[in-house]
Amino acid sequence: MSTTEVTWWGHSTVWLADSGTTLLTDPVLTGRLAHLRRMAGPSPRLPGAPDAVLLSHLHADHFHVGSLRAVPGKPLLIVPRGAAAFTARVMGAEAGNRCVELAPGESTVVGGVRVRAVPARHDGGRGPWSRDRAIAIGFVVEGAARTWFAGDTGLFDGMHELGPLDLALVPVGGWGPTLGSHGHLDAADGAEALRRVKASWAVPVHYGTLWPIGMGRVRRHMFDGPGERFAEHAARVAPESRVRVLAHGESLSLEPAT
Repeated sequence: MSTTEVTWWGHSTVWLADSGTTLLTDPVLTGRLAHLRRMAGPSPRLPGAPDAVLLSHLHADHFHVGSLRAVPGKPLLIVPRGAAAFTARVMGAEAGNRCVELAPGESTVVGGVRVRAVPARHDGGRGPWSRDRAIAIGFVVEGAARTWFAGDTGLFDGMHELGPLDLALVPVGGWGPTLGSHGHLDAADGAEALRRVKASWAVPVHYGTLWPIGMGRVRRHMFDGPGERFAEHAARVAPESRVRVLAHGESLSLEPAT
């Protein structure tokens, strides 16, 4: 049976290989994004062209147009319901034609895996300056393993229905010295999410990569610490789950259950 491997490239950018299929989540492949600078880890080195890119919502640190243009090949773009028109407008008709729109409960098959959209509690708009809107979603990838990529989300009713899982990719921080409670998880809430979804393994993401330019010495504990704090909280509230805090560019392999 196939081994499932996940590599964290920082923020919400994850390379997932399962059942001979490769997926890339919310790619940010650059050293700078607007007022944010990559402060940790190497620039992502993708091993090739993914079969599909999973895009959880339209915020620029998840749907980064420059990075999408840099992704090799012509992968499927699996996007939230309502995002295909935006994709075609900012990336061209060819990219729009590669879009597969999903709403929670809908799914599509990519190679050897099924990609299912699941709810997320997060604002789906591009930003306060934009009229572009789509829903925000997460994904459960079902192949040799069941993997939840949360995108951006707060805690929500029904989160327990996502489990049980083999792997949860849990957002536990942000990109600035403040993190609003609406639509986000911090380390403690991330551990509660892990308890609800009952994942055998968890990897914290969405922290420790991007930081506002000029703020490198401001509240560094909020930049460096969320992953380890998540592991500490998870040990108390979700003791049956194993947490692996990955360094940027580091991988975790899950062997199939026997």
